[in-house]
Amino acid sequence: MKKLRINAKKLRPLEPSKDYFLSLASSIVSQQISTKAAESIYARFLALFDSPKGRVNKRTITPKKLLSLSEQELRNAGLSNQKVIYMQDLAKKFIDGTIDPKQFPKMSDDEIIEHLTRVKGIGVWTAHMFLIFALNRQDILPIGDLAIKKGFQKAYGLRKLPTDKKMFALAEAHKGKWTELSLHLWSIVDPKSE
Repeated sequence: MKKLRINAKKLRPLEPSKDYFLSLASSIVSQQISTKAAESIYARFLALFDSPKGRVNKRTITPKKLLSLSEQELRNAGLSNQKVIYMQDLAKKFIDGTIDPKQFPKMSDDEIIEHLTRVKGIGVWTAHMFLIFALNRQDILPIGDLAIKKGFQKAYGLRKLPTDKKMFALAEAHKGKWTELSLHLWSIVDPKSE
């Protein structure tokens, strides 16, 4: 399959996360809703952790603090009942060590996916987003992402959305730089994501 021409300088820059808990909480907020809705809910979620001066100090957003919030407070921020359960499970698994971020540098991509999917509500798609946007891993192709499928369709002039097998075949020429390919495909579908 032909290799796409990708201008890496035009792609969305990636910066590693300094707070894995907050990155995963943000991913849970964003699941299956529009970007605009996710931004609004996430802002209200962060506001639950305001300091007395009314400013959000992200260092105060901890698993323990999240568990101190009531389910109603989380729902009032815009989280669905299901996402409240997911957030609480995420916090509990950080506290009890089920999720151990100190292990991430030593783990393969597949090991991190297996590690993260122990949390209710975190599936492979969320783990892929975490690998790309929080850990900046270089060879991630989130084939379960609709925009990635649409990007392949548009980039290769396909009549219909490609199957998983077809996407892997098309991506083979970019092996080792699948994250760069993913960023490129997202930018084809949504030029604002550059």
